Amino acid sequence: MDSTASASLASLWDEVSGTQPDPDLWVVIATLVAALVVVVPHGLWRLSRNAITIAHEGGHGLIALLTGRTLTGIRLHSDTSGLTVSRGKPHGIGMILTAAAGYTAPPLLGLGGAALLATGRITLLLWLATALLVAMLVMIRNAYGALTVFLTGGTFVVVSWLAGPQVQAAFAYTVVWFLLVGGVRPAFELQAKRSRGGAGDSDADQLSRLTHVPAGLWLFLFHAVSLCSLIGGGRWLLEL
Repeated sequence: MDSTASASLASLWDEVSGTQPDPDLWVVIATLVAALVVVVPHGLWRLSRNAITIAHEGGHGLIALLTGRTLTGIRLHSDTSGLTVSRGKPHGIGMILTAAAGYTAPPLLGLGGAALLATGRITLLLWLATALLVAMLVMIRNAYGALTVFLTGGTFVVVSWLAGPQVQAAFAYTVVWFLLVGGVRPAFELQAKRSRGGAGDSDADQLSRLTHVPAGLWLFLFHAVSLCSLIGGGRWLLEL
């Protein structure tokens, strides 16, 4: 019995961690266009930005846990804002890293996804994304947030289990392009809000209070991470 279970687990791991054929270049370009279509127009961005918020708040939550803070809950709102609450010291490196993780999480997740796709690990990418969404769902503390994460995770499950290899590849590339391209826009939106005197309690402002480094420099960091991730991840996806 034990040997059979071990063999099954080994077979499952081989299937998940194995490589799959790269899609044709036209598919990669088409998925980039699809990502641009849902990020650039304001109307579609208002809807698709919910997925970026999931990654943003998930980044806060993950780093809070990794730095030893106690994650008490995550809330996602219909206006695409979110809130992650954790307990621990109100200052120090753990709090700084947690605050910095929001705007940097979507592009860095996209960069990591691009690295997996560059090595042909499409299935592993889909399963890892599903696992992260399931873990996040446990920490959601409002109905809208739970629905958003559930539907997003459900989409990954359906594609991972029921779709064919070509559909899985197209979906995975679209998701990664979306994280890379969509990860750039929020920092520019924050910059615009701050130029109008708004967003006084943004992540950049919280980081400024924590570190005594001007919020503008933290905003520059957000820009640098997102743009460098887009360039680097894009090169990997396009095999340049």
